[in-house]
Amino acid sequence: MSKETLAWLNTNVLVGFTDKRGRAWHYRASGQGVEPNHYPGPIPVDDVLRRLFYWDAVKGTATATFVANEGVTTVEDTKRFPVGRADTGAVFGYFADGYEIHQYRDWLVTNIANILDSDRELGIGSAGLLKNGAQAWVQVEVPDNIRTPEGVEFRPSLIACTSLDGSLATTYKRTVTAVICDNTLAAGLGEHGQQFKVKHSRYSKFRITEARDALAVIHTAADEFAAEVTALCDTTVTDRTWSAFLDAHTPLPEQPGRARTFAERQREALTRLWNTDERVAPWRNTAYGVLAAVNTYTHHESTVRGTSRPERNISRAITGGIDALDHDTLATLSTVLDAQ
Repeated sequence: MSKETLAWLNTNVLVGFTDKRGRAWHYRASGQGVEPNHYPGPIPVDDVLRRLFYWDAVKGTATATFVANEGVTTVEDTKRFPVGRADTGAVFGYFADGYEIHQYRDWLVTNIANILDSDRELGIGSAGLLKNGAQAWVQVEVPDNIRTPEGVEFRPSLIACTSLDGSLATTYKRTVTAVICDNTLAAGLGEHGQQFKVKHSRYSKFRITEARDALAVIHTAADEFAAEVTALCDTTVTDRTWSAFLDAHTPLPEQPGRARTFAERQREALTRLWNTDERVAPWRNTAYGVLAAVNTYTHHESTVRGTSRPERNISRAITGGIDALDHDTLATLSTVLDAQ
């Protein structure tokens, strides 16, 4: 089950471009009240501000109460303070004096608009709050999908995310979604500088020029990813190499037991995707097919605990887990290819 209720997801997550991409997994018309959270086109900026980021995050005062024989003593904590929502009073965490609040409307809407410099071809594809408002994101996308000569259809985007509980630095990150399987991939897998982070510190400032230089915005991400797809599709992975990759990626423990059973099931699932699944098999015997198999398995078939699969995938996108998965997959494949 999701840590977020369906009622929360239907009122605190906005989904755009549904005419082109369909509804989100959590769509429930009965849970949305008088205003739906799905939009046939891009989500209007004013709706993001009005429906999600209408409240302020504020600093409070922390006190401690001590009970002893001589009575009750209440003192103020001068070293740490709580941060929470001004409208509900929910407390997200306690921080030292140097912690700087990044208001969502400023850091996720105004700043991303400045990075993109009012590119009218782009629109907000999704935005939302998680953990009662402790985390938030805005994703800006191109309206139409892009198709490479190798038949890989994808959609580049820019995700801006931050938190009020200390879990995330404010991050602006280029990503790519493989449309056929709705997997998020690293944009320009062989490149660095695909994200720009700002710590919640009074000494960390947002600099538009640095952000643009680091991200190179969405259109160059599309060009880089298309070139990367071509290179991966041109890299041959024979059946023998695929078997060696499985041994390196998911080795089988020698002793029977739960770990060996789990590894066997994962290898069987990956091989099924590799051989027959439409999200992977068209690129079988290529490096892109290897990447697609591992990514599709992780996004759609691997065991998920403590949260829902879609919520886990959102979290991986905004925290960098997807980048690590893709890079680790290609690093393992490279090692196998070099050994042959």
